[in-house]
Amino acid sequence: MAIATTCTHTAPVHLTDWDRTRYEPAWRAQDELVAKRIVGEIPDTLVFTEHDPVYTVGLRSGAADHVVWSADHLAREGIEVVKTNRGGDITYHGPGQIVGYPIVDLSPRKDLHEYLRFLEQVMINTVGTLGLAASRREGKTGIWVGTRKIAAIGVAVRRWVAYHGFALNVNVNLAHFQGIVPCGISATDGTVTSLQAELGRELDLAEVKTLLAREFQALWPAFLEPANIR
Repeated sequence: MAIATTCTHTAPVHLTDWDRTRYEPAWRAQDELVAKRIVGEIPDTLVFTEHDPVYTVGLRSGAADHVVWSADHLAREGIEVVKTNRGGDITYHGPGQIVGYPIVDLSPRKDLHEYLRFLEQVMINTVGTLGLAASRREGKTGIWVGTRKIAAIGVAVRRWVAYHGFALNVNVNLAHFQGIVPCGISATDGTVTSLQAELGRELDLAEVKTLLAREFQALWPAFLEPANIR
């Protein structure tokens, strides 16, 4: 899938779409891109994909300690469980959810906290364009509509090249989030939602990807500029 961009700065982020993938092969493909980015064989790259149903267990989780459903139930739903090396807790990926994997060099601005805020702003701007007001929540990553989480973030860094990234719930099956305690969100913290649930209509994934790519490209040069550190 080709995504058009009107970015005019001298080193635009390369955009690519892997369509639908299983999580583990996509993770291996990410590793290959990270190795190439470290040695300068590729430019900063933003990958989009949709994953087959999977629960990914981040570094802050125990060995699937937040999985609620039994192994038999997971098998019936066709959901894998995979331990990964990104930050964060456990989350769900599946069809109808846009996963973004920026493989980008953070060495011009070695600030992982600000990078997370950058990813949040990309998604806040994107859903705002679609007519939905989302925001951050103090002490939590991702973006929220009130107490309903609509996007998750989990990143890793190798020699200041970032990978993994964000997941924006568009038309995703929200019932699959019931099999876990997503991102450590307890019932008292809030729930999970999607663009479809909030806007009352199914959205075109290609359109949302184009908006995400546009916002990423527009905000990336300013993020790399040290004068913009808050």
